[in-house]
Amino acid sequence: MLRVAVVGSGPSGCYTAQSLVQQDPSVLVDVLDRLPCPYGLVRYGVAPDHEKIKSLQNTLRTVLQHERVRFLGGVEIGPDRLPAARLRELYHAVVYCVGAATDRHLGILGEDLPGSWSATEFVSWYSAHPDAVEAGFVRGTRSAVVIGVGNVAVDVTRMLARGTAELSPTDMPQAALTALAQSRVAEIHMVGRRGPSQARFTTKELRELGGLPDTEVTVSARELELDPGYGDPAPLPAAQRRNVEVLRGWSALPPVGAARRIRLRFFLRPAEILADGGRVGAVRFERTVPDGRGGVTGTGRFEDVQAQLVLRSVGYRGVPLEGLPFDAAGGTVPHRAGRIVRGSSVAPGEYVAGWIKRGPTGVIGTNRPCAKETVASLLADAPELTAGSALGDPLGALRAHGIEPIGWPGWLAIERAEAALGASLGRGVVKLPDWDALLTAARTALPHPDGTLP
Repeated sequence: MLRVAVVGSGPSGCYTAQSLVQQDPSVLVDVLDRLPCPYGLVRYGVAPDHEKIKSLQNTLRTVLQHERVRFLGGVEIGPDRLPAARLRELYHAVVYCVGAATDRHLGILGEDLPGSWSATEFVSWYSAHPDAVEAGFVRGTRSAVVIGVGNVAVDVTRMLARGTAELSPTDMPQAALTALAQSRVAEIHMVGRRGPSQARFTTKELRELGGLPDTEVTVSARELELDPGYGDPAPLPAAQRRNVEVLRGWSALPPVGAARRIRLRFFLRPAEILADGGRVGAVRFERTVPDGRGGVTGTGRFEDVQAQLVLRSVGYRGVPLEGLPFDAAGGTVPHRAGRIVRGSSVAPGEYVAGWIKRGPTGVIGTNRPCAKETVASLLADAPELTAGSALGDPLGALRAHGIEPIGWPGWLAIERAEAALGASLGRGVVKLPDWDALLTAARTALPHPDGTLP
């Protein structure tokens, strides 16, 4: 019987587990996660007002409830917890689906000033990630700069402009809701170094900015016209052409005097974050122009944009995992069709799927074919992997390392606690905001029949 560990319970991990049980009628899969909660970025990365995308949790839930799949939360892989080498001894195969856990940096002066944050840190805060910190993101902020023009940049821009009425029905933690409700942010600049035809946001996300109550969107026609694709959008792919059309419409609108203003800016490259009283006071941008090869070049002309908050949204990056090879240039684990490569040789029984395999590209659905490729490699290797002695249940070994996994009943107890918290606040489900609250809720559940703690 093939016993597989999948490290990571986000979409790539769940799709890997799903593909395994669909293709092998006897495989047993343990889905391990450092957190006591499953679903990865679907729980902790999707904006709280995007209920349709968040409903993907229901699909992932059916995978984790499969009779041959077991969720084990609170299991951290690393030298101070469970070493990767030891994990490999407990299973016939291990598939790492750990995503891209950090942000790319701008590499400019002032990037580390108080008031300058990665967009991921802001998202983690309003999504109640247990590692998030209460940093007073919007306290004292009248003007914010969001650097980047992808969907995450649009999400954080929208969250800064949302009001209590729109956010209260979501599962946003109460502290974040209160802070955003009291926010005095009146102006948000979302800035890209290239043009509108090269922006990474989807048209659906972009249009949402135009439907926010008491908020106007402004776009500079002069900046749009710098983009060759703006003058003649016909050759552009359909998605980029639609984006250009939306932006063209906004650029023609007169000011309406709304309480909040979102300014979409293009062809501005961040050069330095300027201090005021020891914290962020402005961002200095260099004007860029197209270089004729799909990139941009600097002009030597600069513009300062006043801001008390900077959110950097310029992409994700994978981080090394102890015991695994790592390609520092790409931020990925070297592999061949999902098989981890050490030096010049494939490592038997070690695999990757998701962003740590291919880099932070694609949408959630892209993880399906990615997982299937890895599973095909794993199952082709299965006869060799299971040729030795049979492996027993790894729970005893995990406990020997001081790990008491939180099983599915523990997660269900967390769900019940979040529903109860929301009811007490006159809201729907409200996420528990920290490790203590999550673990306390999980421990109220009865042990699973297989012996896992809640």
